[in-house]
Amino acid sequence: MALKTLKITTLSENTAGLGGFLGEWGLSILVETGDLSLLLDTGQSISATNNADLLGIDLNCVDRIILSHGHYDHTGGLSYVLRRMVKTVPVTAHPDIWADKYSHREGQASRYIGIPYRRHLLESLGASFELHREPVKISGGITTSGEVPMVTEFEEVESYLMVREAGAFKPDELLDDQALIIETEAGLVVVLGCAHRGIINTLYHARRLTGVDRVYAVLGGCHLMDASRERVRLTIAALKEMGVRRLGVSHCTGLPAAFVMAGEFGDGFFFNNAGTVTTLP
Repeated sequence: MALKTLKITTLSENTAGLGGFLGEWGLSILVETGDLSLLLDTGQSISATNNADLLGIDLNCVDRIILSHGHYDHTGGLSYVLRRMVKTVPVTAHPDIWADKYSHREGQASRYIGIPYRRHLLESLGASFELHREPVKISGGITTSGEVPMVTEFEEVESYLMVREAGAFKPDELLDDQALIIETEAGLVVVLGCAHRGIINTLYHARRLTGVDRVYAVLGGCHLMDASRERVRLTIAALKEMGVRRLGVSHCTGLPAAFVMAGEFGDGFFFNNAGTVTTLP
């Protein structure tokens, strides 16, 4: 079932719009359809709840929380959000969100970047975790991507992202990286967390899952901050081939890549920072 209207509000992002919004490294995006309210990620700490207050948004009205992956900058605000709710709320995610995740850059000390809470604490605050590797149908026209296959030749997971198992580090495949896919009358709207497994891989996967070729809008983190110019060029070419009309980048996209995208997409481009409210299509 294709949705006719869709409201997307960015509650937390690296940068902030006018009006006293807080900017914080991370991401949290509220998706409202009129019948359903979904929160994709919760930011790093207090920014999502603070900015929701400024916008007059009652987080207790959120029907479901979806975690795009298990990094601190997308899950650290979870305890703050849960404390605003006076109910049990389902939290949809991949089982690997609980992996022991680290950043392991050459010449730097290893740094833990996973969820900053124990599961039992979050459950005591009302979280009811529903962990799936496969796509999850949230409602008519809305689904999670589940695990995203790596099919393009130019996209890869960053080599410095690691998991620790039995005291040893190994590359993190980021199988928990997922997006929210929404079918509208104008085409697909895909809301990204970080797109660690590639924005184009994610969009190709969304088209296969839904059978809808037209991608109308893409919002969220594109993880191009360390990307080569060639990868950015190929990414833009693929976005145009899929007919993307609206592109709202956030968080880990990186300013150099964002500036190039802005030039290529013109009026269809926007910086999707904290406080941005977008009505689609």
